[in-house]
Amino acid sequence: MNRPSGNPRLAVYPGTFDPITNGHADLVARAAPLFDRVVVAVAESPNKGKGPGFSINERIALARLALADLRNVEVCGFDSLLADFVAEIGAGVILRGLRAVSDFEYEFQLASMNRHLIPQAETLFLTPAEQYSFISSSLVREIGRLGGDISGFVHPAVQQAMRQRWHKGRNAHPKQPETEGDHHA
Repeated sequence: MNRPSGNPRLAVYPGTFDPITNGHADLVARAAPLFDRVVVAVAESPNKGKGPGFSINERIALARLALADLRNVEVCGFDSLLADFVAEIGAGVILRGLRAVSDFEYEFQLASMNRHLIPQAETLFLTPAEQYSFISSSLVREIGRLGGDISGFVHPAVQQAMRQRWHKGRNAHPKQPETEGDHHA
């Protein structure tokens, strides 16, 4: 089988990273020694759910802070089809994370579609370290919005940015004082 190939030493790790978690950072840190360069590609994703909690520029900045110690890792944003982005930079590998068996069906479908759209790139699945296998950006956002401790799930800069975001939100909608009938046992 003779097909055009991208650079097998250049990997792209795409995602919304809203926010980047320690699970994401772990995957990138373990992939970095395998490649000459790893591009963490932050997708704009304006149509995902209600839209991202952080702007693309904020997510890029937070990812750069969280991954600053990794010399061969670059963070950039993209707002196109992943196939076009991968072809544009000449990558030969697309990195994807698998946290649990439940991720497999969706990731397998994506990998199959990407194989059709970007035959020059292979998809490589990595699993996170055990202590990060349950972490997802959506869970981190929910825990943080409800005032839970997310320090074990995200980089300190991400935690600070999220705390500032929630604090602003709480000030915009101050809690109403309790009335006599509102007391709970």
